[in-house]
Amino acid sequence: MLLGMITMATVSMQQAFAGKAQDSAMTKMADGTYVVNTTSLASDVKGYRGTTPLKIHIKGDKVVKIEAIRNQETPKYFARIKSEVLGKWDGKKVAKAAKMKVDGVTGATLSSDAVKENVKRGLKYYQDHK
Repeated sequence: MLLGMITMATVSMQQAFAGKAQDSAMTKMADGTYVVNTTSLASDVKGYRGTTPLKIHIKGDKVVKIEAIRNQETPKYFARIKSEVLGKWDGKKVAKAAKMKVDGVTGATLSSDAVKENVKRGLKYYQDHK
């Protein structure tokens, strides 16, 4: 018990000294990049076979990249979403990216819509908590 408390305190101190702002949905990296994880932000958003969590990387108030986190979507269709949809926000200022209307992938409408909702919620969370 005591060892666990000491370990938790040590980890908290290390994070504080590393200068990282951290919560369950957003982490600030040492280089100033924020990484928003939509796992908890969009746990109610379902694609074709389940949730479609993302990591949204933001630096200098611009979207650097969006990457998919492990999910249960059909690999063939989700690969198309990763190649055709996720890059649409890259390089955009967060305020502009949050308002974008992005087309989904034909044949993967539910998954595409879920990804777009994850991006929307992730960008809003960044704007509200940066």
